[in-house]
Amino acid sequence: MSLKQGEFVGSLDCGTTSTRFIIFDQYANIVTIHQREFPQYYPHPGWHEHDAEEMQRICEECIDEACKDLERAGWARESVKVIGVTNQRETTVAWSKSTGKALCRAIVWDDSRTKNLVSFFEQKLKNFGIDGPGTAHKSGLAGVQLLKDLTGLPISTYFSALKLRWMIDHHDNVRDAHDQDDLLFGTVESWIAYNLTGGVNGGLHICEVTNASRTLLLNIKSLQWESRMLKFFGFKESILPRLVSTSEVYGNISRGALKGVPIGGLVGDQQGALIGNKCFTQGEAKCTYGTGAFLLFCTGEQIVYSQHGLLSTVAYQAGPKGRPVYALEGAIAVAGSAVKWLRDSMGMIKSAEEINDLASSVPTTGGVYFVTAFSGLLAPYWDPAATGLIVGLSSYTTPAHICRATLEANAFQTRAVIDSMELDSNSQLKQLKVDGGMTNGTFAMEILSDIGGFDVIRPEMRESTALGSALLAGSAIGLFGWDITRPETLAEVNTKGSFTFSPKMAAKDRTVRWKGWQRAVERSRGWEEADEESDEE
Repeated sequence: MSLKQGEFVGSLDCGTTSTRFIIFDQYANIVTIHQREFPQYYPHPGWHEHDAEEMQRICEECIDEACKDLERAGWARESVKVIGVTNQRETTVAWSKSTGKALCRAIVWDDSRTKNLVSFFEQKLKNFGIDGPGTAHKSGLAGVQLLKDLTGLPISTYFSALKLRWMIDHHDNVRDAHDQDDLLFGTVESWIAYNLTGGVNGGLHICEVTNASRTLLLNIKSLQWESRMLKFFGFKESILPRLVSTSEVYGNISRGALKGVPIGGLVGDQQGALIGNKCFTQGEAKCTYGTGAFLLFCTGEQIVYSQHGLLSTVAYQAGPKGRPVYALEGAIAVAGSAVKWLRDSMGMIKSAEEINDLASSVPTTGGVYFVTAFSGLLAPYWDPAATGLIVGLSSYTTPAHICRATLEANAFQTRAVIDSMELDSNSQLKQLKVDGGMTNGTFAMEILSDIGGFDVIRPEMRESTALGSALLAGSAIGLFGWDITRPETLAEVNTKGSFTFSPKMAAKDRTVRWKGWQRAVERSRGWEEADEESDEE
């Protein structure tokens, strides 16, 4: 049987718990998809690790299996003209320049082992400040402001620099590689691109700017590595990848089913979802509900520095000479992972889908609030010492009430982020575009709209993260006439329709529930105070 020749774009989406390779046509119809979960390692409370080489193998398997499915559907694999890669951000990989092998397990974005390092560097910032070429010595509040001006970020367990510092301090082979200029550092897209383009045999050591903007090492104005931050954390320049834009041809795949196909897009998963939802205009926002939840609000070519606990981040850069577009971001560490906890650890539900049925079987939570701070609280609270808390329990409480409280926790945290965004942007959000696994639950989306007090728009095709990297890759080679800088060229992409959830809860009830949530959050905060003695000492 002769296979048809077509024109498709592929997207490798390496998330926190699974990887998928999706092949799209020019309208964002999914031609084929192959997905596999990969192992999660939790060696100690608050620790979360991935085996980088295991993750890479599964990525490549997904590509190969999707291509087999493509051929079974009657299409030649040569129909895939370009691929993009999108990835879990902040997760940190350290590998050897001489062998190409990972030197230790990757530390995942939601890992909280670096609490003591956060305390150490906060004290260093306060007492000694940031110093370097062209900068007067700034410490105390001036140092905190300079950190925000340079990186858009606070010092937190969330970001890659702290994870890399921990690796160097606690793994002899990583420290030796750093001392001997044999260490290569990267976020997940950096590791994947390195291996897809040849690994130790000529693989590219690159890092894309949206991912780089999550490391605490990038100057988000110049889009260059910031020497002052390298000095602050004690890193050599030799570890750093070459910075690249979000949409350009970086190199070609060196092996496997798509050998020779160019890689044309790299993007952090949340920025990928922003692009996949076509939020190119200042003021447009989306929230992706996966393992965590991430709300991005496009601010255009202007960097907006939050005064209310949000992050300033790079949304995308369309080509090496393109002007960067920025976003405000609110990151929530726990969303879908709370549902997984109810299923796998507590046994309250047998499947993730069951939570919506159980939660909707009761009219309220019966006074229960669930603060899902399994690894501290991220935006807008930024409290690494917060702990998971279920409050309001009584003999009346059933698993159904706890399931409903879990879905409400997701909505309350989203509202907290949106309230901050409205204060920072001085505008009111009327609607929120959503995607990710949790959005499959209709009841969860009804709760989100009720507690948030805004319309929730759920597209029919919700693989927005993967679609974003596909749009970037297609744009890099002009496939289908796509051009990220001209949104009108994407007018026919993903137009199948959407469903809008509108709030039905009375404003008075929403206010009462919101006040209860705020009380619950206050009780969860500061529970796990870091040891006074830091890991640096």
